[in-house]
This record gives sequence, C-alpha cells and structure tokens, in this order.
Amino acid sequence: MAPPVRVRNDPRQYDELAGEWWRPGGALAALHWIAQARAGLIPPAARDGALLVDVGCGGGLLAPHVARLGYRHVGVDLTASALRQAAAHGVAVLRGDATALPLPDACADVVSAGEIFEHVRDLPAVVREACRVLRPGGRLVADTVNATALARFLVVTVAERIPGGAPPGIHDPALFVPPARLVDECARHGVALRVRGLRPAVGPLLRWLVTRRGRVPMVASRSTAVLYQAWGVRAGGGPREGRDG
Repeated sequence: MAPPVRVRNDPRQYDELAGEWWRPGGALAALHWIAQARAGLIPPAARDGALLVDVGCGGGLLAPHVARLGYRHVGVDLTASALRQAAAHGVAVLRGDATALPLPDACADVVSAGEIFEHVRDLPAVVREACRVLRPGGRLVADTVNATALARFLVVTVAERIPGGAPPGIHDPALFVPPARLVDECARHGVALRVRGLRPAVGPLLRWLVTRRGRVPMVASRSTAVLYQAWGVRAGGGPREGRDG
C-alpha cells in the first residue's frame, strides 16, 4: 500500500518515521549529528537537581550527549511514538505542545530547542514558552534552518532527492527562520542570542552518502545561510559559559 499523501510539515509523518529515530544510517541520521553539536553548547550542570528541558525532543537523540553533564533531562513532544523512544533512552517525557509547555515558569537551567523552530507556525509563541521556562541565568541552545534560497535548495530540493536523505515533505520552507528574526524574538524575553553557522564536514559526509555508516561531525561555519546554531543566557542571573563560550 502506498503511503498516505501528506502536506508539508505534517506532524503525522513522525509516526510513520518511528522506526528511523535510532536506525543507523536511517532517514533521521543527520539529526543525531546536529544533536551532538548542540550538546557542545550546553555547560555541565552547576547545581544539584539542575533541569534540562528538551523542547521537541523527538526520539531523545540529545540524551546520550548530555547524560554525563548532570542534568535531569525532561523532553516535551507531541508525538507519542517518539516519546516512547525518548523514554527508553533515559528522558523523562511529557506530551505537550511547544506553544504551551506543561512546565512552570523559570524551572529550567537549560532549554534545548533543536530543529524545531523551522517546524512551527507560531514562532513567537514557541520562543516565548522556551524563554518562560528558563531560569534567570539559564541558557537557551537551538539550531534551525535559515530562510534563504540556498537553504530551500539544499534542505528541500536536494536533500529530499538523495536516497536516504531527508524524508520527502518533512520541511515546509515557508517556516524557515532568518537569524535576525530569532534573535529579535528571544530579545523580547530577555535572552540575547549569539549565532553561528553549522555544516557537515565534507569528507565524512561524502563517505556517509556512499556507505551509510558512521557519524558526520558538524563544524562551525561563518555562513549562516543554511543551518545555524543560536545560544544565549536569560537576563537576571550570572553568566554560565559553556564549552563554546
């Protein structure tokens, strides 16, 4: 039976992709590489009971990269099939919408928003919630896709046509987020962001495309034209510098 036709960015696709979250070389492999890079922006926990809130946690791909940092890792997502896998990897899971996180104000020492902003239709609400649950002095870390012609070409036109690449229809380029917009939205809630580009290392990526084996390191880039990372500290507390400043 042919798979159902979905509109772009339909969240029901994640149930259809449930077997891909942890499959080596699977359709969601790149999310593992990006999660590892995101973890590099998260400092070790500075206090007992420190909380890391993983917004849009999916199958819990961040978990192995933060397990030794000392946080209680709570993941929030809408997709039950993904949450079951996150829980199996040690994440305390909550089913909920990123526009109304089921968490109290100022509870999180770190909020991770990985590969979610380019999937939401109400960006201001999601940013507001991510900042609301962040403690003063806590850190927001994120990565997302820029709203450029190059990003649309590489992330949609190219990636969806490469065997084993991005699942067709997983992105709606109309939702891609310019860095300046994300910076402005976070600034409204007291979080001053720094931004840098992110890209896969070329040699390992070419090997992966041929073999579908191993991981591809994600490296910092001066260009934010396609994929970029953002991080910042919520005002009202002392700075907490991570491994990348």
